[in-house]
Amino acid sequence: MTERAFDVITIGDMCVDLIVDLGDVVPQFGQVEQWVPDYFLEMGGSTCIFACQAAKLGLRTAILGRVGEDAYGELMLRRLRESEVDTRFVSVDPQLKTGLGVALARSGGDRAILTYAGSLNAVYPADITEEFLASGRHLHYGSYYLQTNLLPKASAIMRRARELGLSVSLDTNWDPNESWDGGLAEALALADVFLPNEQEARAIAREPSIEAAVAALARVARVVVAKAGEKGALVRQGEQVLAVPVEPVERVVDTIGAGDSFDAGFLAGWLRGLPLEKCAAIGNACGRATTQARGGVAGQLRWEEITELSAVSGHWRLTADG
Repeated sequence: MTERAFDVITIGDMCVDLIVDLGDVVPQFGQVEQWVPDYFLEMGGSTCIFACQAAKLGLRTAILGRVGEDAYGELMLRRLRESEVDTRFVSVDPQLKTGLGVALARSGGDRAILTYAGSLNAVYPADITEEFLASGRHLHYGSYYLQTNLLPKASAIMRRARELGLSVSLDTNWDPNESWDGGLAEALALADVFLPNEQEARAIAREPSIEAAVAALARVARVVVAKAGEKGALVRQGEQVLAVPVEPVERVVDTIGAGDSFDAGFLAGWLRGLPLEKCAAIGNACGRATTQARGGVAGQLRWEEITELSAVSGHWRLTADG
C-alpha cells in the first residue's frame, strides 16, 4: 500500500470538559448554594482525547472536526497541537459555539455529565472527504451516537475507509437513547476492532455478563476488546479469549478519558503488530495513567515511558516509568 501521511485518523467530537469536583456534595435545586472542593477546565471529546493519546504513543495522528471561534475552541486546538495531533482538517466556524460537557464528579470516580452539543456534532457526511480518508492507514470511529449528523452514514464512511485500504476500529460510547440501534449491526461487521466498555458491551449484546456479551459481539466484529475498569480488559478474537488484568491504583483522581486512552494504547500495539495480550496491557496502562490526573489528557503516557512487557502469572503486565 502507498505510504499514507497518518497512521491514525479520527473524526472529532470537539468539546471541552468543565469538571466540577463535588466531593460528597449532592447538588440541590431551590437556589441552594453549596461549596465544592474544586473545578477543572480541560479539552474533552472522546475522539479528541483518543487522538492526543495516540499521538503521544508515536502514531502519526490527524483529526477532522469543527470548533467555535471562541476561547474553548482555542483550548481545543492548543491541546491537540501540544500533543502533536495534526489539525489541518479542523475548521474554525464563527457561527458555532464550541461544545461543552459539564461533569459533576463525586468521590470514588462516579460522575454525571451534562452536554451542550455545539461543535461536538457539527461534522456532516460531506466533510468526510476522500482526501481525509485516503490520508490514513487506520480510521478510529468514536462517539457513534453523539455524532448525530454522521449517524445515518456511519457505516458508509467505515465501508469507504475499508475500500481505501484502511483498517477500522469502533467505540460507540454510550447511546443517550439506549436504543443501541442506528445501523450498529452493520457498523460492527465493518470493524476490525470493537472497543466498548463493559456496560456498553452488555447493553449492545443484551447479555447479563461481560463474558456472554463479548462472545456474542465476537461473532460479528473481528476483535472485541471490552474495557472493565479496575478489572482490566476482556479480549476475544474467534475462539481466543484473554482476560488481561490492570495494576490497581490507590486512589482514582477521575476517570474522564480513561477508556479513550485505553483505545489508543490498544491500537498503538495492534498497529505495530503486537499480540493481543500485549495490546491490552498497553491499553490498560494508558487508561490507568489517566485516572491519576485531572481531565482526559494530563496523565497520558508517551511511548518512551512504556519500558517493559513481562509475563506475570500467565498474563502480560506493563510497567511504565515516571
